[in-house]
Amino acid sequence: MKYNFNDIEAKWQKYWAENQTFKAENNSEKPKYYVLDMFPYPSGAGLHVGHPLGYIASDIYARYKRHQGFNVLHPQGYDSFGLPAEQYAIQTGQHPAITTEANIKTYRRQLDQIGFSFDWSREVRTSNPEYYKWTQWIFIQLFGSWYNIDANAAEDIIDLMIIFENEGNANVNAVCDDDVEIFTAEEWNAFDDIKKQSILLQYRLTYLAETEVNWCPALGTVLANDEIVNGVSERGGHPVVRKKMTQWSMRISAYAERLLQGLETIDWTDSLKESQRNWIGKSVGAQVEFRIQNSESRISVFTTRPDTIFGVSFMTLAPEHDLVLQITTPEQKAEVEAYIEATAKRSERERMADVKTISGVFTGAYAEHPFTKAPIPIWIGDYVLAGYGTGAVMAVPCGDQRDYDFAKHFNIAIPNIFEGVDISEEAFADKDKTVIANSDFLNGLNYKKATKRAIFELEQIGQGQGKTNYRLRDAVFSRQRYWGEPFPVYYVDGMPRMIDEAHLPIQLPEVEKYLPTETGEPPLGNANVWAWCTETNAVVANDKINNTTVFSLELNTMPGWAGSSWYFNRYMDAGNTEAFASKEALNYWKDVDLYIGGSEHATGHLLYARFWQKFLFDKGFVPVDEFAKKLINQGMILGTSAFVYRVEGENKFLSKGLIEGEKVQPIHADVSFINSSDELDVEAFKNWRAEFKDAEFVLEDGVYKVGRDVEKMSKSKYNVVNPDDIVADYGADSLRLYEMFLGPLEQYKPWNSAGITGVHNFLKKLWKLYADDNGLKVTDAEPTKDNLKTLHKTIKKVQEDIENFSFNTSVSTFMIAVNELTQQKCTSKAILEPLLVLISPYAPHIAEELWSQLGNSASISTAAFPVFDESHLVESSKNYPISFNGKMRFTLELPMDMSKDEIEKTVMAHEKTQEQLAGRTPKKVIVVPGKIVNIVG
Repeated sequence: MKYNFNDIEAKWQKYWAENQTFKAENNSEKPKYYVLDMFPYPSGAGLHVGHPLGYIASDIYARYKRHQGFNVLHPQGYDSFGLPAEQYAIQTGQHPAITTEANIKTYRRQLDQIGFSFDWSREVRTSNPEYYKWTQWIFIQLFGSWYNIDANAAEDIIDLMIIFENEGNANVNAVCDDDVEIFTAEEWNAFDDIKKQSILLQYRLTYLAETEVNWCPALGTVLANDEIVNGVSERGGHPVVRKKMTQWSMRISAYAERLLQGLETIDWTDSLKESQRNWIGKSVGAQVEFRIQNSESRISVFTTRPDTIFGVSFMTLAPEHDLVLQITTPEQKAEVEAYIEATAKRSERERMADVKTISGVFTGAYAEHPFTKAPIPIWIGDYVLAGYGTGAVMAVPCGDQRDYDFAKHFNIAIPNIFEGVDISEEAFADKDKTVIANSDFLNGLNYKKATKRAIFELEQIGQGQGKTNYRLRDAVFSRQRYWGEPFPVYYVDGMPRMIDEAHLPIQLPEVEKYLPTETGEPPLGNANVWAWCTETNAVVANDKINNTTVFSLELNTMPGWAGSSWYFNRYMDAGNTEAFASKEALNYWKDVDLYIGGSEHATGHLLYARFWQKFLFDKGFVPVDEFAKKLINQGMILGTSAFVYRVEGENKFLSKGLIEGEKVQPIHADVSFINSSDELDVEAFKNWRAEFKDAEFVLEDGVYKVGRDVEKMSKSKYNVVNPDDIVADYGADSLRLYEMFLGPLEQYKPWNSAGITGVHNFLKKLWKLYADDNGLKVTDAEPTKDNLKTLHKTIKKVQEDIENFSFNTSVSTFMIAVNELTQQKCTSKAILEPLLVLISPYAPHIAEELWSQLGNSASISTAAFPVFDESHLVESSKNYPISFNGKMRFTLELPMDMSKDEIEKTVMAHEKTQEQLAGRTPKKVIVVPGKIVNIVG
């Protein structure tokens, strides 16, 4: 019997598929366990060896839990809406659905050949109408809800309308827009429908509003913050500017406090929790109103330091603040407008990160201090963000270093309001040591007392109040793209109306081109059949629009995170056509027990998914308000890039050893052109790209040596290793074991293809433990003590490792066990059969084959995990070193429970002791039970 991994792996992958081995049952009598990976976006490049890392880890755990008797849900699907497919459609004219389908086939083939135990009967694709029907349905539920602060939950908008009809809105405690007008019941009932709808939009959990967005002109769409890197789009590297647009937004801010509190109830990594805490950004302080001189307007400021109110020497508004152009004097108008235009070219993240650059412009206007009535100059500066707080800060340069640097730079006064503090060189920000001075009624008070008194005095004069603020802003939910979920929205008199749930899904229309229209509308503006008929409840041609029975449909689509914000619930009952999942399935599976994915999603997908889950919980659609109990962030497998060195200004390349002192430009070379000695196949490189065809290569010792560096594995860096190649050469089990063996799951580690041979050789050695050229070697022989010790030592270590997600050390344990059993010449089925169960989560194909060869008809996945028996590790005897005057002469095995006196008597009576003593009487005998015996003299 030879280890033919290609045939073995194909055989068992076929068996698993045909027998639906890993299909989970809803409402099983077994305890449930739900293991989930963040589902992939199916890109055209397919998987590289870095992608399966988290999938292998989750698969090991899913298989382990099956061995423990759990009903395991381990599904997979595709986050299949996305910008890359749309960009390809723009370039080629090919419909994104065709591209996506082809990419999914590649992904499925690659995933299947690695041997994952996915329940493919529950596959979801966010771009399938059967799936996004329910994404649209959730959007409608959000639109039909408001957040009742008193109930601390989302409630039906109809309940709010009843309150308006009976009481007006003066006593409504809701999360809503800041500028909601106060009205009575009589006034509400007198409003026309358009007025009522516009008011309700200010309360709804999803609403239309003019918002500052990240606009990418080249891509023709709005981008989320996590789609921007260093001020350009992650996709294509195009410039991004800030722009005001009317967009759909999600009122995630309503859930800010609950999102914070919920972090205390879930087992997620501390670093990820901290990322979310910082993103939510809770601050406790005061809202202060500053009157503007010669104006009816006021500037509202949130501050965490109301105790420093007398230290205000200027104010700074965000360049985008609504009041800027209203209050700017004619003399300052040109300078202010130029500054606003320049700021619009920088993303908010850039502005937040750039703490060194000081820039700003004086508006020419002044505010009035609430207590002293002194004039306060109003500036604009890009370090203030329109969406955080109120978009305005009261600058206290003596107590804030950024304000201090700004004041120094622009020669603005820096009054000192701290007792006994020198501020000649820097601001003083230690609030715990603060004693207020030069501040009227606050003089002599510490931070806490001064804060409390300042808020009281502000409330007395009607220019402030205590407030808790959050950095978390409502999430922009519109995208000017084609390849995304259509909104189930049509417009009547400019107001959005929801399409009835019974007529979902509203499917994407056909378009002639995927770019924005010539008039700047989103790509859906190119559709000829994109209007809603309220009589037929169907999408009809645009030329039928009459604004009586046929109306315009929404032209934007939903963002990439829409479908991923609830997909974990769909897996629980993926085939359900009546609901996104049945109550029975939701109550059985409840939540994800183990979620594995990248930490880069901390403030994107993972925050939005928690928000949607809490909303669905409020409305009674799901039984729990956190979707994942435990989250692990896998690290990254890095690529080893190769570099050639082109002389600047020439088409000449110098070997790495020749570049010192030369002006060269390093250029990535495809790693497939490099051998194990870091030598470049020059001819292959020349033929790779036309620009290199006639290049000159200066060699050293007859070869061209490349440079190497470890960096992110990426197609653009030409350092990608295809798992298909590894599986073909070494097998899927080798790939699985090697990816785990590389290091701890959470860490970053470089890929080295040379290292996989060691793991592959281990599998061959494992095979030889069971079989040789003559066939199976396993017998019914009784196991020896050493056999049992090796097995149970392995059971203990592997179980601990899996429970702690220390998969790399498990692989080492397997290697030690196989070496020991080989040395022991173990053939006992009582040892070798449970060993296969231990290794099957890691290397399932070889385990299934050998399990079958041992006469088992059912899949190894149905076998119980071996039970650790500590008695096999307890030593019944001890091999004592017997020393004479400190020099060990022989060893003697004695029972562990033998007393000190019995040990001495037994040793002294032994013939080897008598030989060593040669008739002499020792001076003393030192006995340390369980360790040594030393005879002196």
